[in-house]
Amino acid sequence: MAPLLWHAHEMLYGFVGAVVIGFLMTAGKAWTGLATPRGAQLGALAGLWLSARVAALGAPYLVYAVLDVALLPLVSVVLARLLLRAGNYRNLPLAGLLLLMAFANAAFHGSVLGWVEWSPLSALHAMLALIIVLECVMAGRVIPAFTMAALPGVHIKALPWLERSVLAHTTIGLALWLFAPADFAPINALVLALAAGLHLVRQWRWSPWATRKRPMVWVLQIAYLWFAIGLGLLALSELGWVGVSAGIHSLAVGATATLVLGMMTRTARGHTGRPVQAGRIEIAAFALLIAAALCRVVWPLAMPSQTAWALLCAAATWAAAFGLYALTYGPWLLQTRLDGRDG
Repeated sequence: MAPLLWHAHEMLYGFVGAVVIGFLMTAGKAWTGLATPRGAQLGALAGLWLSARVAALGAPYLVYAVLDVALLPLVSVVLARLLLRAGNYRNLPLAGLLLLMAFANAAFHGSVLGWVEWSPLSALHAMLALIIVLECVMAGRVIPAFTMAALPGVHIKALPWLERSVLAHTTIGLALWLFAPADFAPINALVLALAAGLHLVRQWRWSPWATRKRPMVWVLQIAYLWFAIGLGLLALSELGWVGVSAGIHSLAVGATATLVLGMMTRTARGHTGRPVQAGRIEIAAFALLIAAALCRVVWPLAMPSQTAWALLCAAATWAAAFGLYALTYGPWLLQTRLDGRDG
């Protein structure tokens, strides 16, 4: 694989794919009250994920592809069975979303192998779009809830028409971006711009400014702001006013990675029996990751001649942010809960 394809694929399927699986397995237990895979079963899933990451570095490509494609369908079946047993049909489409992600992954590998007449980058863009749709749904559930929990005087009531409009315009806009012919670019730009505007309206109703003294919440609010920025930049790229990379990395680094770090710190603290409060380490990690997004998106737009330096800065701050998380939270996650309860 070309280094660019490896980078994009492993960020989406190696990094974000693992987070999506971990989140859905954790949430699935909370949604249904039923046990999700643990022990040897969970170890086997993690081993399959790890084997694909290692295989990417030197195994025959077909071996890597088979190992990599196998994980998401397995998790989809596990999640679907869990939801069906509990009668939780509301969340069943999420299992279908995992299958679509698996299909996009198979299309990517098929394209690299020359079996599929579809650009491998387009297949990766499809995965990013599916991730954004999933995050659009889940952010609409967790960010208002966490905001109200942190700020007792704040009350947020969802508007069904707005929630449906945000999801519909985001999904349709990304689908047009992926599949519509070049002649549809003005229409694509309009739908994406409308989606960006609806995300801003949705977030305005979540009282983002009121969370400025609650780092565990404002990091999620900042992550969500990147949804509007990313979709807006994709709209501009459809008109040829900016490069498509700006929109892609707004959604990938700004929105997705920041949302991931914010949720991982919160859930890891909660599931290890620690108070859900951000200290200096968490705030430093949040700041570094926000800096990574700004370096990756804003710096190249403002000074294209310094793009190489911007990429180095983005990589360094990204690594530092997740390095702080790993060094701090890694030992906690290898121990039993402080309160002795099941994690």
